[in-house]
Amino acid sequence: MKILVVEDNESVCSMIEMFFMKEGYQGEFVHNGLEGYDRFRAGDWDLLILDWMLPGMDGVSLCKKIREVSNVPIILLTAKDTESDQVLGLEMGADDYVTKPFSPLTLMARIKAVSRRFKQDISIHESPYLETEHFKISKETREAFLNSEKVTSLTPKEFDLLFFFIQNPRQVFSREQLLDKVWGYQYYGDERTVDVHVKRLRKKIGTEEQPFIHTIWGVGYKFDENTN
Repeated sequence: MKILVVEDNESVCSMIEMFFMKEGYQGEFVHNGLEGYDRFRAGDWDLLILDWMLPGMDGVSLCKKIREVSNVPIILLTAKDTESDQVLGLEMGADDYVTKPFSPLTLMARIKAVSRRFKQDISIHESPYLETEHFKISKETREAFLNSEKVTSLTPKEFDLLFFFIQNPRQVFSREQLLDKVWGYQYYGDERTVDVHVKRLRKKIGTEEQPFIHTIWGVGYKFDENTN
């Protein structure tokens, strides 16, 4: 992960840099808000850490200016611990804030959490579809495509079952686990219900040579697009 840190306290920078090295992060440190904006525009960053109180341009103004051109994740470091200050920082576009003095472990945890949320948001907004070699399926639109052809005959539960299998390729699930994961805790049904739905689903999406959903005798079922 490539992170730009704009912080004028060199001892704080040294501490952060030490923990970056432990995590394998690549950090660059600048000590002035205006210089920080120039470095931001010149580089390709995975995340920014901005101190609130900076010479040249304060961190909140810098955050607002960056948000005009980028949605890169931003964490504010601030000695201001009032609720109004924290709200202001978030309203200016920060994704999170860490109040000084802070534990480096807390900062590392916030970096990982913000980065993880950002990657999930990118995945969701880029495409609502989960795609594999043969399938394209969306839980949001409840559409499923097999080799680019829309599968229109799925019942709601067959769709849920297919989506779950595609989410968990090559993992073996017992009938009880499938009832739990697909039908839910409140479903009080016979495990043969799973067998019936799997049989119907196979007829709609598979062939004898390529069933997609494979029976693991004595255990349950797994989804595998390999024919072997």
